[in-house]
Amino acid sequence: MGKSTTAQFFRDAGVPVHDSDATVHRLYETEAAPLIEKAFPGTTNDSGVDRVELAKWVVGNDVEMKKLESIVHPLVRREELKFRETQIADDQKLAILDVPLLFETGGNERVDGIVVVTAPLELQRQRVLARAGMTKEKFEAILKRQMTDEEKRSNADFVIDTSKGLEAANANVLEIIDSVINGNWFREKNQNA
Repeated sequence: MGKSTTAQFFRDAGVPVHDSDATVHRLYETEAAPLIEKAFPGTTNDSGVDRVELAKWVVGNDVEMKKLESIVHPLVRREELKFRETQIADDQKLAILDVPLLFETGGNERVDGIVVVTAPLELQRQRVLARAGMTKEKFEAILKRQMTDEEKRSNADFVIDTSKGLEAANANVLEIIDSVINGNWFREKNQNA
C-alpha cells in the first residue's frame, strides 16, 4: 500500500513513529528467537529467526500462525506501550503507530485515530511481488488474513491513496498533522462519539 513510505513522511515532519514491523525484526534477532525456536524447532540460527524456515511452518496454516502470534504480539505490544509512555512523557501532541493488521488484531481499540494507506489491488500486487523472497502464494496468504481495503477505508478517520504519487501522499500527511495538532479534528471526533 505504501505504508512504510507514508510512515516516513510522518517522521520527516517530526512526528514520532513506532514501527511494529521493525520491532518484530529486532525481536526475531533477540528475545523472541528462543521462544520461537521452542515452538517451531529448526527455525532459528546464530542471527535469530530464519524467516524462510519459519514461513514453512506458518504460511497458509492458521493454527501455527496463531501460535506464532501468541508469542510475538505480546512482545510487540510491550514495546508499543513503552513508546506510547515515552511520547506522553515528552508531551507529544501526535505519535503514529505503524501497525499491520491493525483492525484484525484489535489494535484500533488502542488508538485515538486511524490513518489507512491505500492503493489499488494491482499496484499492491506489483509492489509486494517486487520484494525479495515474496511469492504469489505468500501474497495471497497475506491478503486472506486481512480485512478488505474497502472495509479498512470505511473505518478510517483519514485515507491516503498512494497511487496518486509521493507528493500527494506527503501533502495528505501534512494535512493530517495540521488537522490533528492545529485543527479541531480531535475535539470534533470526541463530540461525535
